[in-house]
Amino acid sequence: MKTAYRAFCASHPELPIFFQDWYLDAVCQEGEWDVAIVEEGGKIKGIWTYFIKKKMGFRYITMPVFVKFMGPYLLGTYDLGVQHQILEKLLAQIPPVASIKQDFHYTTTNWLPLYWQGYRQMTKYTYLLDISDLQQVQNGVNRNIRRNLQKAAAQIKIEHWDNPAQFYGVNKLSFDRQNISIPYSLQEFTRHDAALASQNRRKFFFAVDQLGRVHSASYLVWDDQVGYYHLAGDDPSLRHHGAGILLIWEAILFLHNNLDIKCLDFEGSMLKNVEAIRRQFGAKQTPYFSIAQNFSKTFNFLEKTRNLFRLFV
Repeated sequence: MKTAYRAFCASHPELPIFFQDWYLDAVCQEGEWDVAIVEEGGKIKGIWTYFIKKKMGFRYITMPVFVKFMGPYLLGTYDLGVQHQILEKLLAQIPPVASIKQDFHYTTTNWLPLYWQGYRQMTKYTYLLDISDLQQVQNGVNRNIRRNLQKAAAQIKIEHWDNPAQFYGVNKLSFDRQNISIPYSLQEFTRHDAALASQNRRKFFFAVDQLGRVHSASYLVWDDQVGYYHLAGDDPSLRHHGAGILLIWEAILFLHNNLDIKCLDFEGSMLKNVEAIRRQFGAKQTPYFSIAQNFSKTFNFLEKTRNLFRLFV
């Protein structure tokens, strides 16, 4: 099945980047990714990517690091009844596991076949910004953002150093500030970056002042249709100069002017302070489904015990 999917990806570069085989090869470490396919009349109607890991003797499906969306993706527009059929056929191909947790792409708006089989669903949100018309984007930016952009542009310049280690260092500062462990190592990020660089699908943005200090950094990735504000970080001591706002604007300009991409996906956020910035740029709140199901009572108990333990350590 994976061999057929690789051929499919090679002939469908418009597929979202998180579903591309080369992308999954790079990020699905400590486990294995695979795919279910529904094909009729020689035409693929739907796919379902998934990532299997092993822990404590259990096999379970989860989200790998650096992957925003997995699960079903339908190729084409179908009425609800046909959607049900495709999703049911895809779901039937998922191998037996102890647990499933996945975040679906926002184009998957129907999860009823999973509901009927006892799955749980939580709605999450990303923010999408139409950047096809820069004047419209400017008109949609609120007054505070405009003021911060002007302030930052007067004292900050943008560099595009090809330096994964330096970016990782700035990215890590944002986690350190919140006393959170960064969820990926430099080695993992470097592997991820190398795959994107080989496909010419990424760019670094560093906001630097006249003293050479890096205020903020961002990591932009893209496919044929959408740019993704994938990762970012800032120096906590320099957070109030508007550099992060300027990086977003520079990413918009790059996607529009250099790649003719018409949409920026902020990849979230559900965090209150971050969500406000996305909204103030005029981005549209867009829901997507996070689904889960536990098939093993023992695995479910161990997961709950582990999460409870984390609350007290």
